[in-house]
Amino acid sequence: MCTLVAVSACVIGACAPPEAPPPSTSAAGQEPLRIGPAAQDTLGGWLPDGTTLSPFDVSNPIVGWLDPDLLAAVQDAAKAAAADGVDMRINSGWRTIGFQRRLFEDGVRSYGSIEAARKFVASPQTSNHVTGKAVDIAPVAADRWLIANGRKFGLCQIFANEIWHFELVAVDGRCPPLKPNATG
Repeated sequence: MCTLVAVSACVIGACAPPEAPPPSTSAAGQEPLRIGPAAQDTLGGWLPDGTTLSPFDVSNPIVGWLDPDLLAAVQDAAKAAAADGVDMRINSGWRTIGFQRRLFEDGVRSYGSIEAARKFVASPQTSNHVTGKAVDIAPVAADRWLIANGRKFGLCQIFANEIWHFELVAVDGRCPPLKPNATG
């Protein structure tokens, strides 16, 4: 079992998911209550490097647990992109709070401080991936297509330093100004 502190030392996929805490007491004859491992899941939303998903692969929570309006917009955009010869894929979408925490903590280690990490990785409290309201698109050709055409579907690039990150924020076919990075 990996603890939250030790999880960064685990090779992805090599650690067992966190175990549920001991059951609480229950009334006679009832099953004990348990908090499942999803409460602390540090893998929910992870894909192996180089792996992408179809925007129509709703059986995978990364896609299927996106906000329904965002998912519909991405699917509509993917159909239009395909008509233009562009294959739109998802390399990140919905994430658990635990996985987002893990990404943030990895960012702190990589960039040397919380302040530096915040420019590149949102905290679990601020990431729209945790609520299913953000999606990362691949490959670069699809990013470029979506930057040029996404507003027609309500989709906008949010951060200047992340051409792959899109949210459903266009109003009347217009996207808000880009934020320089995840700190705003």
